[in-house]
Amino acid sequence: MIERTPFANALTYAVMIIGFVLLIGPFIVVISGASQDLRQINSVPFSFMPNDQLFTNAAQAWSRANLGTAMLNSLIMACLITFGKVALSALTAFAIVFFRSPLKHLFFWTVFITLMLPLEVRVVPTYAVAADMFKPVGMLIEFFSGIHVGIEWNLLNSYMGLTLPLIATATGTFLYRQFFMTLPDELAEAARMDGSGPVRFFVEILLPLSKTNILALTTIMFVYGWNQYLWPLLMVTDPSYKTVMMSLVALLPSENGTPDWNVTLAGSLIIMAPPVLVVAILQRWFVRGLVASEK
Repeated sequence: MIERTPFANALTYAVMIIGFVLLIGPFIVVISGASQDLRQINSVPFSFMPNDQLFTNAAQAWSRANLGTAMLNSLIMACLITFGKVALSALTAFAIVFFRSPLKHLFFWTVFITLMLPLEVRVVPTYAVAADMFKPVGMLIEFFSGIHVGIEWNLLNSYMGLTLPLIATATGTFLYRQFFMTLPDELAEAARMDGSGPVRFFVEILLPLSKTNILALTTIMFVYGWNQYLWPLLMVTDPSYKTVMMSLVALLPSENGTPDWNVTLAGSLIIMAPPVLVVAILQRWFVRGLVASEK
């Protein structure tokens, strides 16, 4: 039992208020600066009072960075990454939990260990494979047979290249596995006695029960895919495939140009809108999927 005292309550509210201010402060600066004109944004001290230039600045940012194409590319990339991660992690966890194999624990811990290997660590070998998909296969063929295979095919400047190397997720596999392990064994036995095969059991029973987990993982992975910067920077040289994070550079004022930070902040506000909207819509299921004790 937790004892409540006036001092503890006051301390709790003070910590919550400080955390709220630290989190909401940058958003206030962005919203205020995006609605100001050139003189106001460069005035010292900075004024937190919004103005009426928001739509004007947003229109300039939209045209300067070609945000229409960039946001479409980021939306496609984020949706494909989200779908791939949710589907692949569900299938992986399903195989680990419900199929009898002496090596399933080894497979799980091998996948789980990859949480310690972020994209920045494995970006060089991943890029090498994406830049020449048949090179590893050709090296194996040449090693065993001595025959040189000169097939070249890469994933540069394509949606497949932006998404395929990023769809594997140890986080999603772990979340699904923990949920599947809470289900009673009698559920699988009853489905087997009813004549359900593995695919039917997965589609008709497990997926409906996993709705909160699916939506929670969708929220996380959409934001992850939308915020990708390093991988698109390596994979894209064609401007028609640029993402919004790459387009942020075009919004920065030039070294000797006009310091129109109001346009930069307006563009940042546009770029933040889709993930904020997704989180706002799915936040209820996001919280339930992560902290709910009753599945």
